[in-house]
Amino acid sequence: MKMLQSLSRQFAYDAWANGEVLSAIRAASTQLSVDCPLKLLAHVLSAEKLWLERLRQRPQTMPVWPESGVAQCETQIADLARLWSEFFADLSDSKLEEEVTYKNSKGELWTNKGEDILTHVLMHSAYHRGQIASSLRESGATPAYTDFIHAVRQGIIE
Repeated sequence: MKMLQSLSRQFAYDAWANGEVLSAIRAASTQLSVDCPLKLLAHVLSAEKLWLERLRQRPQTMPVWPESGVAQCETQIADLARLWSEFFADLSDSKLEEEVTYKNSKGELWTNKGEDILTHVLMHSAYHRGQIASSLRESGATPAYTDFIHAVRQGIIE
């Protein structure tokens, strides 16, 4: 499988996993405060959009740590799934090797390969989904089951 196909598949998984996490947050919200998990999910979604904007050399449209509710997160998950799908449809394996120059949230100028940025986005999102799962579990709620292999076994990801 080529790198582009693999990354596209992983971003499809990422969208599914974010949706599963939102469902777990929504279910837990009837019993307990989900401020921390919701804040982390909002950050994940905002960061994904920020990195997509950097890859497309567009200005940042959202804060890194937004105050988003469940409904806003639901909309963002759907929007990001569509935006990432469109991004990958216009991409080639050779384009993954191209360097992207951007400013980080501290105003520092950096240059990285597109492939490295995409890998970072996936790992950053997975890291925070793990924090969300821990937070929900510590509060007595059931976290989402977002293992990649589960998504493959269930036919969610081909």
